[in-house]
Amino acid sequence: MRIPANIRGCILDLDGTLIDSMSIWHQIDIDFFHENGLTLPEGLSEQVAKMSIDEWAAFFVENYVPDLTPEAVIRRIEEMAAAHYRETIPMKPYVPELLDALDAAGIPHGICTATYRSSADAVLRRLGLLERMQFVLTGEDFPDGKSTPEMYRTAQRMLGAAPEQILVVEDALHCIEMAKSCGFCVAAVYDPCIPDAEWARACEIADLHGTDLSFLL
Repeated sequence: MRIPANIRGCILDLDGTLIDSMSIWHQIDIDFFHENGLTLPEGLSEQVAKMSIDEWAAFFVENYVPDLTPEAVIRRIEEMAAAHYRETIPMKPYVPELLDALDAAGIPHGICTATYRSSADAVLRRLGLLERMQFVLTGEDFPDGKSTPEMYRTAQRMLGAAPEQILVVEDALHCIEMAKSCGFCVAAVYDPCIPDAEWARACEIADLHGTDLSFLL
């Protein structure tokens, strides 16, 4: 497989697609619960991964930490994530090669991510990727994250192409479903943190899929 010939723009996910960070978020959930005297319920990390920043902060407060405010939860999780993004999270294989291929083909590209602006900028800067992006849209810019089309539609306008001319590269099933519903060409890339059933469904509905980014080269 390779990038389809009609593609005129590319929207890239960050966590689980360009950087190997999904296991970090599970550990942050464990640590956050522990410092509040709680044990992380099984399957909760997968459940909140599909929420926007505002949604999961409100969810935590309502169900587990009623003495905190959603704003306090957001600040604390951001603090816990910051060091990982600044210092340790590695790049996934074939990221530079994919960006080189997009640049060689004259295809503009940017990032849509549900994570914090500070974390996204920190890891992209450290890995030498920030200056290669035409834009970086984050969960702070769009409080609903990728649960609505707004972030993707804004990226589309910035790329200046029709949905069918834009390739969206994602790992998470709910994001793949949203991108497909918007009419984009979608490439699903595997991450070990994705449940088998969700990966099987992602492969069914995505236009392209592969175990790493090399399938687009």
